[in-house]
Amino acid sequence: MAYNQAKSSADLTAFWYKNQKTLLTIVAIIIIAVLGVIAYKAFIQAPKEDRANEQLAVVQAHFQQAAFQPTLDTAAYKAVLNGAGDGTGALGIIKSYGGTPAGNLAKYYAGAAYLHIGDFQNAVKYLKDFSTDQKQVQMMAYGALGDAYSELKQNKEAISSYKKAAATFEDDAVNASEYLFRAGMLSELAGQKNDAIAIYKKLKDEFPNTVKGTQAEKYLNRLEVQTTN
Repeated sequence: MAYNQAKSSADLTAFWYKNQKTLLTIVAIIIIAVLGVIAYKAFIQAPKEDRANEQLAVVQAHFQQAAFQPTLDTAAYKAVLNGAGDGTGALGIIKSYGGTPAGNLAKYYAGAAYLHIGDFQNAVKYLKDFSTDQKQVQMMAYGALGDAYSELKQNKEAISSYKKAAATFEDDAVNASEYLFRAGMLSELAGQKNDAIAIYKKLKDEFPNTVKGTQAEKYLNRLEVQTTN
């Protein structure tokens, strides 16, 4: 056994002397790569995200102001998209900082702004490309996407988006029931009576204490009468 251990040690020593240059090069490359990642995060990624967050705060302020403007006034929402002299705007953030969390959230604000302006194609474009783990924000994004699809007469996509909105954050019963109600109404208008009945039943059963939940009974009774006749 002692002989085998000595032989193994000699083999390792010989291997080291034979390949030490290559091994040291590999170790150096790994160290450089690790240091490069650390430096990138510290000196490039972090400052970039800070700048993106600063500009997003301006976009959010414009969006909040726009909510209090007259419905037909699109200037406030254009400021959300393009800025108003005090920031880049959502589109600029997406272009410059698309890979950051702020760049992702800017897609939601851009899509919502386009929806209010009436540019439904662009609303769909940006809302489809947005996703977040924040359930309430994701619910609102799906709901806005449903509205955009509905305006484009793409009923199948609109209904699907409304259903996703309702299912994403059911704790917000008011908004969840509203989006489920829109899915039911659109199904009914599209002539999909059985689907509408199923949606209204779900609305009635899962959100009985909401305004839309109580209204579902009326629509459900009317559709069930039509179906049996």
